[in-house]
Amino acid sequence: MFTGIITDIGRIDRLEKRGDLRARIVTGYDTGGIEIGASIACDGICLTAVALGEGWFDVDISAESVGVTTAQFWQAGQRINLERALKVGDELGGHIVSGHVDGMAEIVAMRPEGDSTRMTFRAPEALARFIAPKGSVALNGTSLTVNEVEGRDFGVNMIPHTQEVTTWGAAQVGDRVNLEIDTLARYVARLQEWG
Repeated sequence: MFTGIITDIGRIDRLEKRGDLRARIVTGYDTGGIEIGASIACDGICLTAVALGEGWFDVDISAESVGVTTAQFWQAGQRINLERALKVGDELGGHIVSGHVDGMAEIVAMRPEGDSTRMTFRAPEALARFIAPKGSVALNGTSLTVNEVEGRDFGVNMIPHTQEVTTWGAAQVGDRVNLEIDTLARYVARLQEWG
């Protein structure tokens, strides 16, 4: 479980296709404090550390995860948002994020708004109904508040701090991003189906 508060920007050092996709990720985390089997959200994808070294960790990404996430486009040298798993007693500053990516959204517009950037995303048809104004979404692992929704499109305001401490400062129209809908929205929709 995660909060969507990014704590490091990692860099993909190398990718290797095996039965699954193996990625080596360079990090600023003290890897001496990470255990094999630890969960780390990598651009919002909950992945398991399977090997460790000084300043890096390896993860295996299943074909299922590759198929529904931006991992299918990852390249060596690319920067990604990282978050270690939540520990009991940690501050819950974002919202409850599982790291189970539901699909990909696309950035369809960006414009300055004060010191911030308003980004408009287009969700897949099947996920759009779960996104509500003032609700939460996780995009590339970042906990964000939805400002407005129109059909499949929804807007998010990226404050300067978020752009500085995550990969969002380099975002461009056309980028595809990992989308995790809010867990509460998922359960409310399921309950309505049974209502």
